[in-house]
Amino acid sequence: MAHPVPRSIWRNPIHFLAFGLGSGAAPKAPGTFGTLAAVIPFYFILQHLTNQQYLFMLIITSIVGIFLCHKTAKDLGVHDHSGIVWDEFVGYWITMWLAPTGWLYIVLGFALFRLFDILKPWPISWLDKNVGGGFGIMVDDILAGVMSLVILQALAHFVF
Repeated sequence: MAHPVPRSIWRNPIHFLAFGLGSGAAPKAPGTFGTLAAVIPFYFILQHLTNQQYLFMLIITSIVGIFLCHKTAKDLGVHDHSGIVWDEFVGYWITMWLAPTGWLYIVLGFALFRLFDILKPWPISWLDKNVGGGFGIMVDDILAGVMSLVILQALAHFVF
């Protein structure tokens, strides 16, 4: 069941970040809009980091995301409100770590991440159902990002 978008996302900076700077307020497909917001403009900036800087950024945004998602879910009284999309931001950024540059990889990474995030194959589905709090909100997208990263890297090295 879809939950209404709370007005607090426009007033509370924690909620605003958890809702992906407002991208999670999209009336349809907030996860897709959240992932798109992770690409433009953020990934275009992040892709210029060194591999080590990018990994450090992933660790920090994951830890911050656990807090943001936990606090927002608790404040809203909804475990994983569909508008909370910080986890999509981080999941996409994980997908794109070490990716070659270019639109082909940006689009492939987007498609792969959305596919894993929507279909939630095992163990993503198990984590989504059995792990609570901010960590639970983040962990399924982190794993979807890791799975997408592996496939994107395989495509980059063996197909394209």
